[in-house]
Amino acid sequence: MAEQNDIKQLQMKEWTRLLADRAGESKEFVDTLLKGLEEFEDIKKEYLYYMENKNFLGECSVCGMTVVDILIWQTDHFKSDLDRGLYDMQNNPDKMLLAAFDTMIKMKKDPQKYLDRYGQDTGTDYPGKY
Repeated sequence: MAEQNDIKQLQMKEWTRLLADRAGESKEFVDTLLKGLEEFEDIKKEYLYYMENKNFLGECSVCGMTVVDILIWQTDHFKSDLDRGLYDMQNNPDKMLLAAFDTMIKMKKDPQKYLDRYGQDTGTDYPGKY
């Protein structure tokens, strides 16, 4: 059993590095993300499930928000930034996925900060936003 966990751990690290390379993320980002995944077993389980199935398990939540909720919120926020010309990347699913799990880890550490942002940051899909 321990050997199987070691193999899965190695696969997770390699997969994370691959995604980060494609997303343009730094080694420091990868190290921080992996450390956070080790710190929170429930988020790690969700991450590993996605790695193996390319689908979300949906069991882990922080303050009622799953990684899918965070991904949707970030996509909406990302579209808002695109509308304002703040990003030149228009299609980087690896970056969005890593950012969603990174946000979930940060949210677990400081939930109120992210709940406040979640309630305030929306896209530009309604009149008068900008």
